[in-house]
This record gives sequence, structure tokens and C-alpha cells, in this order.
Amino acid sequence: MNDNIRLNTLKRERDTLSKYAMLCENTKGRRITIEECPVRTAYQRDRDRILHCSAFRRLKDKTQVFLAPDNVHYRTRLTHTLEVSQIARTIARSLSLNEDLTEAIALGHDLGHTPFGHAGERALNSVYEKGFTHFEQSLRVVDKLEHGGTGLNLTYEVRDGILCHTRGKEADTLEGRIVKLSDKIAYINHDIDDARRGGVLSEDDIPLEIRMTLGFDKAERINTMVMSTIDNTTDDVTMGAEVKAAFDELHTFMFKYVYTNPVCKSEEGKAESMVKELFRYYSHNPSEMPDFYYEVAKREGPERAACDYISGMSDSYCLKRFSDLFIPKTWND
Repeated sequence: MNDNIRLNTLKRERDTLSKYAMLCENTKGRRITIEECPVRTAYQRDRDRILHCSAFRRLKDKTQVFLAPDNVHYRTRLTHTLEVSQIARTIARSLSLNEDLTEAIALGHDLGHTPFGHAGERALNSVYEKGFTHFEQSLRVVDKLEHGGTGLNLTYEVRDGILCHTRGKEADTLEGRIVKLSDKIAYINHDIDDARRGGVLSEDDIPLEIRMTLGFDKAERINTMVMSTIDNTTDDVTMGAEVKAAFDELHTFMFKYVYTNPVCKSEEGKAESMVKELFRYYSHNPSEMPDFYYEVAKREGPERAACDYISGMSDSYCLKRFSDLFIPKTWND
């Protein structure tokens, strides 16, 4: 009886989703075949596996743009991920694409992000000879690091969407491409909101021609971008030309006035130095890492293991490890 629930969901996908949608019954599958769940489809199981994994929980204490903010209203990687998921699901649902696949990709897209946002990513990329990117690390997390090294054994389409959410190759599915665009829509708008909260800029600082096209507050801008994507997407995911041009101008504006602003980025040099120092230490002292990462070091080398260990740290844990290793303790008589 329960098996009918999953089969009914698969039938509903066949009957209601767009010809451009990725039907779950057409998945390329998992690297290791498992018995089907009687209730959930493969993409629903992937979503749940991501939601319940340790890396997902650690996102709550990882920087988005503002490093280690005291104000709880600033975004973290976790709240960013949830906003990406909401935007992506709205677009996917409106286009009759696979919402479950879209949600799974969105929830997993930043699992490999470092502490201290892109500052941590730049630091590891500069010291690890093979290079480091958070999107490749996100795939490594779900493939090799979660569940004590066995990974989450996700479907090909979710793994592909996670890997392709930033740059380089486009995802094979429209659902994956929706997540890539939704990621940009989410961060550009919530970063404006956080910058406004931090006194870095006001809505009036945004050029008037951009606001006239996209909207005069966060809600209007998101709505304009989402609706433009829905109205202009067929066999590929895109905004209309006018909205896309304004969005690109807004992105350029944000890089000039927020993402490189000394007020926002004044501590990033310290964060990068700290991450680099931890990498050097653990690369030369792999036995000082937890047993799991020490085993990775023996199989794949200490630098690879140091990247895995450090990139998985939350902001606060990274600070603690640095303090324990390099900051002298006061003497207690």
C-alpha cells in the first residue's frame, strides 16, 4: 500500500510536469544502487539526506558576507541557503519543473563552503596546490565526507546541480540552472539588505535607473527578477534582456560599494591569514586532526585532509582552533 505513494508521485510528475522537467523516474541514478523508499521519490530522499547531514547544520555558523556578526539578523550560509531554496522552488513550480530536484540541489549547493565566506575559500585556494573551490568541495562533502566517509550517495542530477551552481559547466537539468540563477538573485538582494543594516549603503545609493527597472526595495527586486525568469524561460533559464542588464549593473555596483568595501571587508585579511596558518599547521601535523581526517591524510595526503577539515569548520570553531594552537594562554596560579 505504502509503495503506491511513491508510484503516485512519479505518475503525477509524468502527468503534470513540463516536457523540459527532469522526471525522477528518468534519473541516471546513484553510484551505489539502493532499495527504493516506499513513500519518497529518489529526489525527495536526496533532499532529506542533505537536510539531516552534519554539514548542513554547520552552515548556521558560517559567514555569508559580514564576518561573525553579533547581530542575529545578518545572513549566514544557512539562511542564505534557505532563501535560495525558496526562490528556486517558486520558479520551478511556476514552470512545472521538478520542485523536489530543485530543492535538493538548493539545500546542498553550499555544503562545502569554508568558514568566513569567500575569504576562507580564497585562502585555501592560495595555499592548496591543487586549488580549492567551494562548489567542488560541496560535491566532495556529499560524495566522500559525510556519514563517516561513505557520503550521502545522492542521485546524479542533484550532484550535477551542486557542482555546477557557480561557474564553469552549466547543469544538465533546468532545475540545476534555476538554482544557479536563484543563488545570484538571493545573495545580491540579501547582501543589499545586510549592507543597509550595517550602514554601508542605503536604498537611495543604488542608481535610480537600476531601481526603476528592478524595484525600489528587496521584495520588489526579487519579484521582478523571479517573474522575468518565469516569463522568459523555455528550454533554458534566463531573465528578460532589460531585467538582466539591470541585474548585471546591480552586481557591478555591489562589487564596487559592498563586496570590496573596507567597512565590510576590514577583517577579511585576518580571516585569510588565520585559515592559511591552520592549513600549514595541519598539513605538517596531520595526526593533530580528528581521526577521520587523519585517515583521509593517509589515503589522499595531508594537504587534502587539511582542506577538508578546515573547510568544514564553522566560524566559531575555526577561531577556537586557531586560538588553541597559536594564542598563548594566561597563567592561572
